[in-house]
Amino acid sequence: MPRRRTHAMAAATGAAVAAALLTAGPATAADTVHGTLPSGGTYVLHVPDAWNGTALVWSPGYGGGGGTPVGGPTDSLVEWLVDEGYVVAGTSSASGGWAVEALLADQPAVVDAIEVEVGEPDDVVAWGASMGGQVSAALMEARPDVFDAALPLCGSVAGAIPMLNGSLDGTFALRMLLAPDDDRLELVDVRDEMSRQAAFREVVDEAQATPEGRARIALAASLAQVPTWTQPGTPEPGGRDWDAQQEQLYDAFMWGVVSPRQPLEERAGGVFSWNTGVDYAAGLAGSPNARLVRALYAEAGLDLRADLAAIDGGDRISADADAVAYMQRNATPTGDIAGPVLTLHETGDTAPTVTQARTYADRVRANGDAALLRQAFVDRPGHCDFADAEVAAVLSALQTRLDTGRWANFATPRALDAAADEIAASSGLARRDEGFAQIVPDRMLRPEREEIR
Repeated sequence: MPRRRTHAMAAATGAAVAAALLTAGPATAADTVHGTLPSGGTYVLHVPDAWNGTALVWSPGYGGGGGTPVGGPTDSLVEWLVDEGYVVAGTSSASGGWAVEALLADQPAVVDAIEVEVGEPDDVVAWGASMGGQVSAALMEARPDVFDAALPLCGSVAGAIPMLNGSLDGTFALRMLLAPDDDRLELVDVRDEMSRQAAFREVVDEAQATPEGRARIALAASLAQVPTWTQPGTPEPGGRDWDAQQEQLYDAFMWGVVSPRQPLEERAGGVFSWNTGVDYAAGLAGSPNARLVRALYAEAGLDLRADLAAIDGGDRISADADAVAYMQRNATPTGDIAGPVLTLHETGDTAPTVTQARTYADRVRANGDAALLRQAFVDRPGHCDFADAEVAAVLSALQTRLDTGRWANFATPRALDAAADEIAASSGLARRDEGFAQIVPDRMLRPEREEIR
């Protein structure tokens, strides 16, 4: 029995509810429809003059709730997609913030609304940016009866657990070395996120003023796997320009390491990060920043072994099993996929770092699904700072994979560059000077999904 027909029968109740909530009649050509979901979230559908049969369902990033839903990262890209024949849908969850749980329930309901308003799609693609990219990867595993493919952009595709474990490593090291008795530097079980952020900012800024502090910031950031080129609009530091590399780590520390934790812990009902069993000396030895850290420690006259021993000797943090289980469900993808997935990352992203892409690929491979996955990269700093033509190119490659049933060479850097150039020339969509790059990211130091006890 075809997948879509199976979904239609299984979700008949959801479709009936969605239909009951619609205030407008069936969509007409080149129409825009707004509606409300059973959860209280809202959605928008952009309907083309001539539908190509594919529906794109956009999941917003962190904080993308409670407002007007959008169908993609930019209005110009959404307009181009509609002109190309796509039904483009987007959601705004009722809760906003870390709305992964709500989006995992809302997005299948959006597909129900598409079927009511427009008709049954041939293919449904889950896509989104940042947290929305994570949701897209999770939807491929949670609802393979609904979603045929996924395009996670700059997403935490390895999940919130390894992402926030990496952040914990960085904040734990910084506190142990710079302010071990400062209780304002909450590591987990956060009670006041704003005060926590301000306290870390104060300690980091003060440390940056001395050679010793700069070396220790570099060590903490490297344990969190922050890359050494993170700031858009700056030149890439030279391979041995330790000062410029450290400056990049410092500039990214608050955004990339001191990630907002309180809202996620409130959703999970407790502490879901841990560092029991972690060997921080071994972590640095496996880091590409190890030479940088050693050089800065030598310049500052510090004993790196002593500092690593101080970090490794600190009281460790355990997680709550129920909170970990919540974050596994909402969401820490396993890599068990049944349809094609194409991810897109910037190498200089810090939230998440590009190491997430490698960990996700490792999980997909472990499930025997490597043939379904392709990954694209642009070698520059930034978070979700993609040009419209770049996103259009990867979407076009994924559509070709759906149409032909094979990847061939559609998702290689050369093919994606050619597609982006052609799209930019014919449509006027923005194109960046940097092209797609052949990248093999480092593995995450903390790829775990389950608590180490």
